Amino acid sequence: MTDRRIASVCIVGGGTAGWMTAAALANRLAGLDVAVRLIESEEIGTVGVGEATLPHIRAFNTTLGIAEPELMRATEATYKLGIEFCDWGRIGDRYIHPFGNYGPVDDGIPFYHQWLRLRAMGDTSRLDEYSYPVIAAEQNRFRHPASEPGRVESSFGYAYQFDASLYAAFLRRYAEARGVERSEGKVVDVALDGGNGFVRNVTLADGRVIGADLFIDCSGFRGLLIEGALQSGYDDWSRWLPCNRAVAVPTESRGPLGPYTRATARTAGWQWRIPLQHRVGNGHVYCSDFISDDDAQQQLIDHLDAPMQAEPRRLRFTTGRRRDFWKRNVVAIGLAGGFLEPLESTSIHLIQDGITELLGLFPDRGFAAEDIDEYNQRMALHFERVRDFLLLHYVATQRDDSPMWRHFRALTLPDSLRHKIDTWRTRGYVVPYQFGLFLPPSWIAVMLGQGLVPGACDPRVAGMAAGALVKRAAALRAEVADAVRATPDHADYIRRSPAAAGLAA
Repeated sequence: MTDRRIASVCIVGGGTAGWMTAAALANRLAGLDVAVRLIESEEIGTVGVGEATLPHIRAFNTTLGIAEPELMRATEATYKLGIEFCDWGRIGDRYIHPFGNYGPVDDGIPFYHQWLRLRAMGDTSRLDEYSYPVIAAEQNRFRHPASEPGRVESSFGYAYQFDASLYAAFLRRYAEARGVERSEGKVVDVALDGGNGFVRNVTLADGRVIGADLFIDCSGFRGLLIEGALQSGYDDWSRWLPCNRAVAVPTESRGPLGPYTRATARTAGWQWRIPLQHRVGNGHVYCSDFISDDDAQQQLIDHLDAPMQAEPRRLRFTTGRRRDFWKRNVVAIGLAGGFLEPLESTSIHLIQDGITELLGLFPDRGFAAEDIDEYNQRMALHFERVRDFLLLHYVATQRDDSPMWRHFRALTLPDSLRHKIDTWRTRGYVVPYQFGLFLPPSWIAVMLGQGLVPGACDPRVAGMAAGALVKRAAALRAEVADAVRATPDHADYIRRSPAAAGLAA
């Protein structure tokens, strides 16, 4: 009987995507006779500006057996309770999209329906006041979730804000310690099998030829294997997400250490601010149709709150995805598979999705068409769900103060997003997705945060006694406020923990 098991895997490209993939394979394939090699070139370098993550990264690290304090020290990480959005619905508005729900769910009714009724009755409390992670973030406080269910301090998740280049270096050490071989070099040629069209081997600039059964393309935007060799094709989503450039710069860390990322809407895009232990990451994502590169860079510099530590770095991209993430014996992960602007910190998560789906459908040398089709369908849905959520931020707005915002006011939406918004407007219902990163609380945070208030609430709430609603709401606000007052300052919490690096006393 022929042995059809994969015997060798070659990852083309390093950076966050390459080393996350290498680390995951080293862990999952431990004890099996599978050689894993990663090729990267110091000459090419990596994009490496993604620094904010989502709570799911914790599961990835836990699966690898990585201890949180060790990770945080190595990557200068801080904790993250959510993302603050400024000037999106209207100039002057702000809200935080938290990693957690707003209030409890009573008899299957999410608390925000009670808040909608209270609002109709004239109550002026913010929905944020019923969210522990929002109020804690606003006061620059953090603690790990409580283990006792029912406490408001147990009702949230958290992520990290870290240096992506340090994370890649950390995972490189992890992977190499577990047998992954690294080859320094630049790929100059890709050879295809004349019979089945599979990638047979790649040739490096120094003449070395490296073959493998399975190739994973982590070569970045250019997609050296998936596009350059196999011509997968690319679905350009610029008509929905037209931002196509970014400029990034680090600054000194000054002032309170916030446990949240900030995204501030500008005239032709938006600006990010991500606080780490040793510095702050900043950037401006923008559309070149509405602002020049020089003006975009100056707009970023004008809004920095501390001195720059380096010269600004410019990037170009096209939002969208590969038509095939997996073609023949090549799987594209990271920027090689597609790119969506980092408004909701999804770049690293989409890498994680690609790895997770591959491990679940890990092939043999037969490369079953059914597995490839399933992978491509799942990854397409992951990207499309994120696309819709990002687009929501641009269209749930009253802004019309610049050409970009007027463009979005006149935009024809994807049917999937239009249905989601229409259903929300009617009665405050969030259509759940079978596949999709962002759960209903996330959609609620953005829609209500940007002024998209539904015309009605759950009819079951209408039967609740008004006095009881008011009393319960006051008790919930007090419970959140009391819990936050007992929560340590974010910076102090890190300093007193084994996670301290740049913040170490």
